[in-house]
Amino acid sequence: MALSGPQKTVVQTVSVVVLMGGLAWASVPFYDWFCRVTGFGGVPGQVETASDEVLDKTIKVRFDASLNQNMAWEFKPVEREMELRIGETGLAYYEAYNPTDKPIAGQASYNVTPYAAGAYFEKIECFCFTEQVLAPGERVQMPVSFYVDPEIVDDPDGKFVHTITLSYTFYEIDLPEGYAALDDAATTDLN
Repeated sequence: MALSGPQKTVVQTVSVVVLMGGLAWASVPFYDWFCRVTGFGGVPGQVETASDEVLDKTIKVRFDASLNQNMAWEFKPVEREMELRIGETGLAYYEAYNPTDKPIAGQASYNVTPYAAGAYFEKIECFCFTEQVLAPGERVQMPVSFYVDPEIVDDPDGKFVHTITLSYTFYEIDLPEGYAALDDAATTDLN
């Protein structure tokens, strides 16, 4: 059965709307993945051990937190900034709170500004490497362990960086299988 002109136009329009909706839905995790793989947008590196070299020069690190518009959590840095020596390991905490009556899963995307500092900001351990699930009313403090690579002082642009901002944005993701069953059970109990 062949479609007539108006029917074909409607099918094509609906197809474009569905495609654009799918792309919008996938944009946050895809962008996060793209930035981690390419280093685009000042995304910090991930390492397994701390730096062996610590310089006498210090650098200030500021911490920023935001939520995707649909995320119901409260999210903030425990400490707004710290000053540490370049190469020294820093430990900062972010606090997340789920004020709702259902479990919510979240994933954090992150970046570093200024752009020139992104390649030298190394994370050793971070809550952003895995998904986080908060139960109803749960409040947690999540650590991030990091250092600024001493090679920043030899970079033509990086050597002028005195303050780095580490920013996180949490967005809601689907609950993992085990948590989804608990959420369904809690919803059934309420009805």
